[in-house]
Amino acid sequence: MRFYKNQHQFYIGIDLHARTMYICVINNLGETVFHKNMECSTDNLELVTNTFGKDIVIGVECIFTWYWIADFCAERGIDFALGHALYMKAIHGGKTKSDKIDSEKIANMLRGGMFPIAYAYPKEKRAVRDLLRRRLYFVRQRAELSVHLQNTNHQYNINEPLVSSRMRSEAYRNTIPQKFKDSAVLKMVDADLFMFQSYHDIITKLEFQIEDCMEIQDPYSFSLLRSIPGLGFILPLTILYEIDTINRFSDVGKFISYCRLVKCSHESAGKKEKGGHNKIGNVHLKWAFSEAAVLFLRNNERGQKWHERLVSRYGKAKAMSLIAQKLGRTVYYMLKRKEPFDPDKFYQD
Repeated sequence: MRFYKNQHQFYIGIDLHARTMYICVINNLGETVFHKNMECSTDNLELVTNTFGKDIVIGVECIFTWYWIADFCAERGIDFALGHALYMKAIHGGKTKSDKIDSEKIANMLRGGMFPIAYAYPKEKRAVRDLLRRRLYFVRQRAELSVHLQNTNHQYNINEPLVSSRMRSEAYRNTIPQKFKDSAVLKMVDADLFMFQSYHDIITKLEFQIEDCMEIQDPYSFSLLRSIPGLGFILPLTILYEIDTINRFSDVGKFISYCRLVKCSHESAGKKEKGGHNKIGNVHLKWAFSEAAVLFLRNNERGQKWHERLVSRYGKAKAMSLIAQKLGRTVYYMLKRKEPFDPDKFYQD
């Protein structure tokens, strides 16, 4: 947990919503000098910031509407602190809650050096990162349609099973309606196939757009990650754009913790137990490294033998978690040192 420690003359805490923002301004003595609910607009925010000069900081809780305030501060050279929502809840959770109270608490946390900060992702890469996340959502929706078609196939006990790996082929999809005779079932299958085709077309277009953006921004790091066996196009992109810059992690432990590749533990009075806040971190990096662990073993004889040794010692689930964690450590050092994948180093205990 990192805290915002800089000192200023004025501290601006904003309880931000989609259409309104409750703004509280306190001075360095802790006195409230402004407290008002306003509509979300750059004009209103500029009116407040101009009133209190340049020695100010703006703090906002990390919800989905923070982008425009971060851009506003960056354009005007104003310090911006993005609050980590889960840590903030643990610090200032109270019996009574309102927008007015929350904005004042945010301002006081900034002043007291107890404002837990999250990473404010830079504007230049943010749109492509969000595009990758949206693509993943469409891929999951397409996968759900594929599963529903297979379940329908099983419901009617059709001898020839549907092969999910062939579903992307239009010629193969055209053969699926022929398996069903009931008109209502056929309508349902046609609807699933239509949606599947729509998602497939959207995903293909997005991948071309993402590839064009990546060639402009960071082709070298992309080529480094593609040197890892099994990694193709999307996973290296997802890892790079979710990280932004590897230099924001001071050591490999902080990186794999951010990727949710290590378990949390609680210790008190000499007693230690597993569990806790395991979901604090980046869910997209957790997914990417879990997928990378599976793909890493595909057509990789040396990797499969290593996996078998891990399974015999730890079991299947723990073995895959260890491979994902090892890949996370490897990616950290590859990006830090600007080196391609080295299998001899990777398999060292």
